[in-house]
Parts: sequence; C-alpha cells; structure tokens
Amino acid sequence: MKLIDKKILVGVTGGIAAYKTCDLVSQLVKNGADVRVIMTESAQKFIAPITFSALTGNPTSIHMFDTKENIPHIELVQNAHMLAVVPATANIIGKFANGIADDLLSSLLLAATCPIFFAPAMNINMYQNAAVQSNISRLKKMGIFIMEPDVGYLACGTSGKGRLPAPVKIFEEICNILEPKGPLCGCNVLVTAGGTREPIDPVRYIGNRSSGKMGYALAGAARKLGANVTVISTIEKPDYYLDKHIVVETAEEMYKEVLNNYAEQDIIIMAAAVADYMPINIQENKIKKTSDELIIKLKRTPDILSDLGLNKGDKILVGFAAETEELEKFAMDKLVKKNADLIIANDVSNPKIGFSSENNQVAIFDRTGCVTRSDLLPKTEIADIIINKIIDLDLFKKLKEQKGVDNHG
Repeated sequence: MKLIDKKILVGVTGGIAAYKTCDLVSQLVKNGADVRVIMTESAQKFIAPITFSALTGNPTSIHMFDTKENIPHIELVQNAHMLAVVPATANIIGKFANGIADDLLSSLLLAATCPIFFAPAMNINMYQNAAVQSNISRLKKMGIFIMEPDVGYLACGTSGKGRLPAPVKIFEEICNILEPKGPLCGCNVLVTAGGTREPIDPVRYIGNRSSGKMGYALAGAARKLGANVTVISTIEKPDYYLDKHIVVETAEEMYKEVLNNYAEQDIIIMAAAVADYMPINIQENKIKKTSDELIIKLKRTPDILSDLGLNKGDKILVGFAAETEELEKFAMDKLVKKNADLIIANDVSNPKIGFSSENNQVAIFDRTGCVTRSDLLPKTEIADIIINKIIDLDLFKKLKEQKGVDNHG
C-alpha cells in the first residue's frame, strides 16, 4: 500500500520493544509516508534519536521546548493523518487515559484530532493488571485504536501476552485504519443517535431515555467495514474517531442537519429517538410553580424519516421502531408509510433491552416481508447484524455497482 501524502507521527516510549519501531518507521517511509518521530525520555535509554532521524529524514522530537516549532504539541499534529504510539507502555496508556500531559508525547496525544493508534507492549503481569486494563478500556471507549499484543517470549524471561506484534503486522493495521477495506469502502453512511430534547423553558425539556449507544455501535460497525461515517447526535462526545460528528439538541436541529448532509450519503440509519412533539411556546424565563396544574401545548416535530422516504431515490434508508406492544404490526406499518428499506424494531418495555442497556434484541423487517430476529446480544453485535443485513440488500449491490462505474470514470 502506498502512503504518499500521509503525515504520520510515531510516538516511541520506554520499552525494550522500541527497537522494533525502527523497522515500522522504515516501512512507513518506504511506502511514501512523511514520518515524524516523538520519543519520551525513557525511550532514549533503548535507542538513539539519531536513528529515527536517519530513517525519516526529519528531526526527532523529545522535549517540549527544544524543537523548531513555536508550539510543538500543537504544530506537530496539525494536518497529521495519524498518531501511532509504538510501543505503548503502561505509563503512556495511563497518562492518556487520565488526561495527563507532562511531556511532549502526552501533550500531543491530548491535542491530536486525527486517529490515534496504540500498540501496547509490556510484561504479562503489568498488562493484566486491573488498572492497566481499565485504562485500555477507557481508551477504547474514547475511540482510540488499540492493537492487541502478541503472546510469546518476553524480555523479562517469561512467556505470555504482552509482546509487541511484528512491525509488518503493525504496518498493515495502520494502513487499514488510514485506508479502510471492506464491503462499505467508498460508501457514505449517516447515522443519527441519542434522544432529542425539546425545551420548555431555560431549565426544563421534554425528552426520552435514549442513550445513543445503539447509534454509536452502528457507526462503529459501519466504519469497521470501510464506510465514511457521519454521526448526527445529541451526545457531546463520540465514543471513537468519526469522519464527521455533528451535535444537535432538538428535533428541528436534527432535521436541519440531516437534510444538510443527506445529498452525499448512500446509507442513512435513523437510530436516534426523535421527539414526536415539541412545545408551541418556549418560555424565556424559568416557569415558576404557581398552581397545581401546568398545561403545555405541543405541536408535531418534523418527521425526518418520512421526508427522507419521499426523496429516497437510490439511497438505502433504515429506520427504528421502539415499541411496547404489537411490535410486528407497528414496524410493518412504519416500513410502508416511511418508504424505508429496513425497520429495526425492539420492545423497549423489556428491562433487559430497554434504553441505556448494553444489550439489545431486535426484529429486522424488510420490504419483501422477511423478518430477521436476533438473540439478546450486546449492542455492538446487534450493530454488526444490522450492517450485514444492509449489505445483503439488492439495493446495496446496485449501489456498489454504480459506485464501481463512478470510481473508474
């Protein structure tokens, strides 16, 4: 794979496996990448900075204030396509997971907006320590790409999980992140997530219990298969790196942003729980408790899925139906009325799969009348099932054929 025009930052920390990073850096450079290496103080105990400078043709950065950049932790990451930390010690993992920035590399990690990749390498007992595993879990939830260490002989003389994978494997992993491969490669996917909030006054709102977990799981599943993913969500921070993330609050705001981004999309997955009604009059000041009753007049919010269905064309449109009764009837009605290709229905009255749960159980309805039912599974696995169902659609095959023609001219 050619990495021409890719700016890659490689962070090297103080582990014995640091010598393997030389091979990785060499492969990146040979494939056209512009590589800058940032070392920690401890990393210098294992390998000399001049080695990386010779391999990359660029200066190796170590200290915050001895680089040519005026503000190195900002300027170095500008326009970077990736920041890869290889090897990643327990120390740097702990720093980043807890927002500590006490040297150049840890400051770069907090300032970076590009994808971040960690290849942990350490003693098996350190790797299995509850604190380290907690930090790794936190980074994964933040959207950091974490490569599992290999099992094998370690420098301490023991054998187990903690060995840095071969540089060629790390190189392939980096390439897959930078240039994803999969059936959704070249496809633009839009996912809505979370529950909208319709303000009553500056303090109160009408909302629902949606956590956004299902929407983000779908976004992750689509990106894993190569899609360019846009998420429009009521949740401030995405769980992982996304191509585009737009934060909204109300149904009208979500409607506007969906329409603004609709034209370029191939697949639209409306997983957000959008309010059906909003207050007619939003009070400028907090409503005081002056009587036993408070009457709030409501009006319909824009029906995003219906409007998209009217102008669907060759796009694939997926809707959700959160029901508490007559699941199949309401799901099929929605499929027809909204002109969707799939409706994902679930019974939110079930406490095992309701809002905020880590698990879900769905029935997927398509236009042929076929129903695919899942077991009770983690939402990440449900997301994989839904994405694969989309890929199996005849409309998706036509879409890919058309893109194949477009891609060749």
